[in-house]
Amino acid sequence: MIYSNLAMAAAEQMTMLPHAAQQSVLNFIQQLRSASPQGVRGDTLLKFAGTISPDDLKLMQVTIEAECERIDRDEW
Repeated sequence: MIYSNLAMAAAEQMTMLPHAAQQSVLNFIQQLRSASPQGVRGDTLLKFAGTISPDDLKLMQVTIEAECERIDRDEW
């Protein structure tokens, strides 16, 4: 197996960690490898195109404009 410079650098850094930390890093890497992408492809959603009524679309637009396009300067 050919290791990249990045993998070699990571392995070198791992050797400097205590055993428990090395195990945590290994667990994290294994978790990353087993994670599957979430969601669905866009083309599978095409069957829903045009299914929202014009009245509902207008209501959504009005709500977004009223609630989402404002900046509350006192929020911070």
